[in-house]
Amino acid sequence: MRKVVLKIHVSLDGYIRGGDGDVMDWVFRTYDDELKAWEVDLLWQAGTHIIGRNLYEEMAGYWPTSTEEFAPPMNEIPKVVFSKTLKQTNWQKTHVVSGKLAEELDRLKQAPGQDILVHGGANFVQSLSKLNLIDEYRLIVHPVVLGGGLPLFAERMDLDFLASQAFPAGAIALMYGRTN
Repeated sequence: MRKVVLKIHVSLDGYIRGGDGDVMDWVFRTYDDELKAWEVDLLWQAGTHIIGRNLYEEMAGYWPTSTEEFAPPMNEIPKVVFSKTLKQTNWQKTHVVSGKLAEELDRLKQAPGQDILVHGGANFVQSLSKLNLIDEYRLIVHPVVLGGGLPLFAERMDLDFLASQAFPAGAIALMYGRTN
């Protein structure tokens, strides 16, 4: 059975967006070539990318025409959007599912192939976490304290440490598994 793996950037105090709603300016202050290579490799390791509707709308407007190193895996690997309102997509290799989250994800996990990579959106991630559907958390922690904003986690969760990797500009990837 395939694992469900979350990869997300987070501040030292646990936020994925600052209070002003900005998503990425604080991430790029400590983003370096080694972290980029690590992330591109992680994207290629996925057999399926899963996304909530809100983030899908942001990504679908950018990745299909991007020439960045992230674009090939984002465009070539199949994507599944979880949404009750979205009916169709125009981003290649993307389809929408609207059934119950746990049932749809279980169906994906049963399919053959490489792991399933979750792309954030706090609401989507929190829904998956609340239902205990994420098997592994790969948090890229940046050395910045935002002091408020959109938190990654909404409730307590116990996790098992798996590994870590530090990057030259100061970010650290922390890998945790779901405690059974």
